[in-house]
Amino acid sequence: MHPAVPVPATADSSLCSRCARAEALVILREAEPATKAQAAQILHTHVADGTAQWDTQRGFDEPPGLPGRPARPELVEPRKLGRRSMQSEEGRAVLLHALAHIEFNAINLALDAVWRFVGMPAAFYTDWLRVAAEEAHHFSLLSARLAEFGHAYGDFPAHDGLWEMCDRTRDDVLARMALVPRTLEARGLDASPPIRARLQQAGDHASAAILDVILRDEIGHVLIGNRWFRYLCEHAQLDPHQTYMRLADEYRAPRLRGPFNFDARRAAGFDEAELAALAGLDAPAAANSQESAESAGSTDSAREN
Repeated sequence: MHPAVPVPATADSSLCSRCARAEALVILREAEPATKAQAAQILHTHVADGTAQWDTQRGFDEPPGLPGRPARPELVEPRKLGRRSMQSEEGRAVLLHALAHIEFNAINLALDAVWRFVGMPAAFYTDWLRVAAEEAHHFSLLSARLAEFGHAYGDFPAHDGLWEMCDRTRDDVLARMALVPRTLEARGLDASPPIRARLQQAGDHASAAILDVILRDEIGHVLIGNRWFRYLCEHAQLDPHQTYMRLADEYRAPRLRGPFNFDARRAAGFDEAELAALAGLDAPAAANSQESAESAGSTDSAREN
């Protein structure tokens, strides 16, 4: 187990009229997706203007039933989701729903990091609340686009891969930083370009434009994960590369597979040694790039598999 690195509290908790970490937990428990998304964005604004503050040393008892989520969508095994074609409006609606589900889960992941891990620098909580607000924006964009297809979030089944890893790493902030943002979410950097290309090919420029926004922001989110992973490794005097491999094995992280978006991964803070290791995995995948592009449009996104 790797607890958070203790730091002095940035403010006397008695002076915090509104504890932003406590409010993040309340929002995490909210089940209605649009309400959760809006609340995450509002809390981000309140922290920015000083209305709510960080109590970095406050601990919380975990309430039951995390995260809050609606009764639908039905959660199923990934293999039961099947393939979909983006040549039809229904197929694109299913894809948009899958992406919306990822973004809804990503709101929960970021909020969980804010309330759960005690004793990190205030910048850690600010970073992850920003991520929650941006994921909420993505969810809102996708929900609005889905409505234009005559559907709403919850209309199609989904799976729970992102939250399952969140739950596995609940007691270890180092493992969380290693395996959620810089593993699962980083896979979204690889999956977005082929999905976007197929949306463009289908003439769905509006949906493709949403993918552009998501990819731009996700680079920043993965960069935040890399920053805090390396921060924790440095304070524990751990080698980041060896530590990542050990944690990936210990927590049964999905095996990485190409093709990889090396430019986006570099911008997101992966170092050249990590990129070189991925290049070795990318070689066999390149031979099947056409098949990979096709399957990218027919899965929930590599980020959740």
